Amino acid sequence: MRPPARGIARLLSGAGLAATLLLPLGVPAQAEPLSRIPAAEGDKGQELPGMPSALDPGDEEVVCTPASREKAKKRDWSRQRLDLDRLHRHSTGEGVTVALIDTGVAPGAEGLDGRVSADGTAADDCVGHGTFLAGLIAGTGGDSPRLAGVAPGAKILALRGTDRRGQANSALVVEALRAATEAEADVIAVAVALPRQDAALSGAVADARRAGAVVVAAATPDPPSRGGDEETPPRTYWPAGEPGVLSVAGMLPGGARPDGSLPTDGIDLAAPGAGVVSGGPRGDGHYLGGGVPVATAYAAGAAAVVRAAHPDESPDAVVRRLTATAYPADIPQLDPYAAVTTVLGDSPVPAGAERAAAPVTVRDTSGADRAAGRAVLIVLLGSATVLALLWAAFTFSRARTRGWRPAGPSGAGGD
Repeated sequence: MRPPARGIARLLSGAGLAATLLLPLGVPAQAEPLSRIPAAEGDKGQELPGMPSALDPGDEEVVCTPASREKAKKRDWSRQRLDLDRLHRHSTGEGVTVALIDTGVAPGAEGLDGRVSADGTAADDCVGHGTFLAGLIAGTGGDSPRLAGVAPGAKILALRGTDRRGQANSALVVEALRAATEAEADVIAVAVALPRQDAALSGAVADARRAGAVVVAAATPDPPSRGGDEETPPRTYWPAGEPGVLSVAGMLPGGARPDGSLPTDGIDLAAPGAGVVSGGPRGDGHYLGGGVPVATAYAAGAAAVVRAAHPDESPDAVVRRLTATAYPADIPQLDPYAAVTTVLGDSPVPAGAERAAAPVTVRDTSGADRAAGRAVLIVLLGSATVLALLWAAFTFSRARTRGWRPAGPSGAGGD
């Protein structure tokens, strides 16, 4: 009987179409987490020269990082993740000074011209790393405004915490902290991490905090490029381990720390630390960088926009705001937009604003991958079950039509 067969066939086809349409509904309605480290958004990403954090100490001659001839064509994932377009409608860090302790900053670098103070050796950024970080904190992006930093209205005070090759030095870090305190910097970003604590370093950090600065520091150094197979035991690095310092680690697009990250405890925040684009001290080209210092720069920029938006809050209140509004995860993930716009329980309420009746709940994205995978699996299994039942019904109907006789050439066309 052809009409029933055609009806069942149409039913099967409709079931398959319904399963296909239902499949996207099993996935949470949010952006798909990135599973790789992209240079920038797009199908194939972009190839850019890498920005080193230090030069090879074994080289007899110091050869500075050359100017990049490549320019990024699109925005990288980190700026999308931090929601900088929305953030800049509320705060750009105007009126705030961020002291950056790293390899120095070139005052005339693209996107930073006129907003960098750098005396002596701090103006000679041979490595280029400090200038790269300064662009993430306060760069305008130059002729690429989509690559602006977190606080493009802030000023940078460049200070050296390393030698010319980029090797960290405790005495230089202490000297830089004292210079930043004397200059009354609002935020101090220490992009280097030292393996040992000493009294001079502790005193310099304490003085900076008493003077009203928010101190942000790298939770660990970047792992050595030529590491052995032995596991590194957890340890505390400095000045990130000092009381009141905001300790920052890097994260991948999916939220996890990169493989090989040095173990430590007491991390306050995670921020983008891989596949990040910024400029350098020479030329107007772009580089690709990553590591804990990159995450530290992003957190320092966030502290700057918070200080500009909430000038009456103490350094401790700024740190609390940054951590309380972060995305919940094993290590809370930086959210500068939420930090600027959220009204916290103890904060003074600005004119025209209403205090939240209950604690603010922020979106938890840490389990997005697992939830999406489970939802897709459930839909696929359900669709397969429906199709199997419909096929069984179709087979049963056909067999009954043939009077339960096996199908053959004589019965292929039906009765």
